[in-house]
Amino acid sequence: MNLLGIFSQIEKSDPEIGEKMDYSRRKMLKTTSVAAAATPMFFAAMVNKAFAADGCAGDAIAIVKYALTLEYLERDFYRAGQFKAGLLPAGTRPYVVQIAKHEAQHVDLLEGVLGIKPNAMQPKYNMATLNAALADYPTFLTYAQALEDTGVRAYKGQAACLLEEDTKTSRTVLAVALRIHSVEARHAAAVRYMRDLRVWPSGGQNGTEPDPKIYMNEDQGTQGGANLVDYFNMSENKMKLYSPDMSTRSVYESFDEALTAEQVLAIAGPFFAAPM
Repeated sequence: MNLLGIFSQIEKSDPEIGEKMDYSRRKMLKTTSVAAAATPMFFAAMVNKAFAADGCAGDAIAIVKYALTLEYLERDFYRAGQFKAGLLPAGTRPYVVQIAKHEAQHVDLLEGVLGIKPNAMQPKYNMATLNAALADYPTFLTYAQALEDTGVRAYKGQAACLLEEDTKTSRTVLAVALRIHSVEARHAAAVRYMRDLRVWPSGGQNGTEPDPKIYMNEDQGTQGGANLVDYFNMSENKMKLYSPDMSTRSVYESFDEALTAEQVLAIAGPFFAAPM
């Protein structure tokens, strides 16, 4: 079953979703017409301001819309996996279903922040990309890891933007984003565990990701102005705190780097439908 069939099955199997979608939304889903708010052009409109503001997606409200679009993608990706017959091996379905529920709650929360109706900003997807991501279970997990790690770093990339804006709205949005950010990190660890990988991003041990830009600048030995690699690799004679168990890789793994809105666009763009 392709994704169009899966989404149709989702509507039949989940009455709540059916109630949330109006007729025009269902028609778009089945005919693959383009929803302008979900296209890469929409992403580009949000990140245009970022080029002069260190990767910010815009003001606080623009950042919420940016995050919401990514959450729609994650929710619908896991729901599609959940409903694709034969995709999930025995024993793995509960994990995927639970993550899908989490993502749905994230969508509801962000829609509430914006004060919009359910699925009012529902994106339209590039069905070829999404169908490819659901080709088989290993591929599904590879893309799940990519989405989760990108999401974690996307939220991190906007935190400084919200702090810099420093308004009542931005502080509210930051509090909401942090509530979601940590859960996305747990999802990323869970997917890595399911893939028999280390549960944190690690140089050379990230699996075969669909896009290497996901881990851009992840191998950072300097944090807060301190060269931690050199610090922990000094000889015992020079530093009593020498730790023989501390490797360069573990320094990299101890910290997570942010992605700018522009970098996230480059990674996530192929999942969304092209402008009509």
